[in-house]
Amino acid sequence: MNYIYCIPKLNRLDDYISFSKNYDACFEYNDFFIPSILDDVKKTDEIINIYTSLDRDRSNDTLHGVFLDICINSDDPMIYKVSDYRVHQSLDIALRLGVRAVIFHTNHISNFKLKSYQDNWLNRNEQYWRRILKEYPALDIYIENMFDMDDYLLKQLAIKMDNEPRFGVCLDVAHAFIGTQPLNEWFYDLSPYIRHLHINDNNGIEDSHNPVGSMDVPWNLYRDYIQSLPSEKLPSVLIEVNDYDDLVSSVEYMKDNKLYPF
Repeated sequence: MNYIYCIPKLNRLDDYISFSKNYDACFEYNDFFIPSILDDVKKTDEIINIYTSLDRDRSNDTLHGVFLDICINSDDPMIYKVSDYRVHQSLDIALRLGVRAVIFHTNHISNFKLKSYQDNWLNRNEQYWRRILKEYPALDIYIENMFDMDDYLLKQLAIKMDNEPRFGVCLDVAHAFIGTQPLNEWFYDLSPYIRHLHINDNNGIEDSHNPVGSMDVPWNLYRDYIQSLPSEKLPSVLIEVNDYDDLVSSVEYMKDNKLYPF
């Protein structure tokens, strides 16, 4: 299994291909959650054709699915219909690319603590993602914390879905750092279910996707968490930064500080 991932950018694709070869790294495609691209069949086909024409194995790659305004737990049938349509677009593109997994967000209202809302979110997400996994047997589904203030709902969903081997949690460390729950609790509460990580840095207020080690995320907690895992439970890691130079800077910091997977 490949453990390190980067986000290829078409404007510097040669650099990302070189990075992939140097580090045996996989790609996580971020081109296909933008509505204007999804609604432009010609542009979507063009981007897919660029990636599929590259001389590299895509079977361990991942794809970031749609998340803007997506609400598959909505009581409004029209909102659900559009959300479901967009999710299927992501999954169909993933099949065309031949990737192993698609990442979606929790997309709940984080400060809406009404029990009926939370129960509805849990029940509908469980039903929905079980149906999707049956519909797309070639794909894994990972659900990522967005601006969740704590891990409660994501953990409850992961517990409910624990008997689905192709379902897991994508923990975004920087998103978690912005929340109200201590970062080490995110790691250990979700540890049995984490299959994939997103890492970058920020000031604890804004999700700025800065290079790893450049701001305030306590990377010692990340190191401690990784060291607590048996080798067979190590997750894959996307360095989710703004551009190629930030990727290089992140890798240098991670090497210097012996941060997984370096």
